[in-house]
Amino acid sequence: MPTLYALVPDAEALLALQPEELAGLGLELITSVTPEDGIGSPLHPSSFTHPQTLGAFPVESRDEVAHAMAEGWNWLVREGLIAPKPGDTSGWHFVTRRGKQLNNRAGVEAYASSVILPRGMLHPSTLQCCWSAFMRGEYDTAVFQAFRELEVAIRAVGGYSADDIGVPLAQKAFGEKGPLTDKSAPAGERVALLNIMTGALGSYKNPHSHRRVHLNAVDASEMIVMASHLMKIVDSRRCA
Repeated sequence: MPTLYALVPDAEALLALQPEELAGLGLELITSVTPEDGIGSPLHPSSFTHPQTLGAFPVESRDEVAHAMAEGWNWLVREGLIAPKPGDTSGWHFVTRRGKQLNNRAGVEAYASSVILPRGMLHPSTLQCCWSAFMRGEYDTAVFQAFRELEVAIRAVGGYSADDIGVPLAQKAFGEKGPLTDKSAPAGERVALLNIMTGALGSYKNPHSHRRVHLNAVDASEMIVMASHLMKIVDSRRCA
């Protein structure tokens, strides 16, 4: 059986990990020895903290490592990736169907990222165009796709041609005489929305069109939620 030490021999590096990252390590360990159906596997609350699981960490850091891995176990239980074995009273657990789908660090990391991005809140077009890239950890691509879809929607709803792109497109569509401008709104609000639309495309789509932009999951999710909100505004102009 592989040990935690074999995966991450540096105790300080391991202790710097978040619970979901520790959970990914633990899940990778247990799925390497767990039968496909999970029945009869050595999966217990002590599975992550047993000396044979931890491996050759120095004595002075072993307790801290064990406590950290207990946090990882608790995260897996909370997220429904492992669960108590039905009918058992001794604390044995099994890997759930969701847990089997993830089964390693990469899978758990993607799952944890998906929790950050509120799928149910996203506009359907935004969700469809960028969810897969986000789940693969391609955060810059996901953000670009979300704002490109926003640009496509502005062009379609406003009746513009393929030559109308980016900031100039938003300026035409949401300008004083633009077809997507809400003439009933106060002048200051119309200008503010114009600035938001042009600023969003200029700040979040254009840089990703021209160079590599490195993002983390939190930053990317916030940008995608913004693109989704603006997409809903464009949609409302479609029905006006």
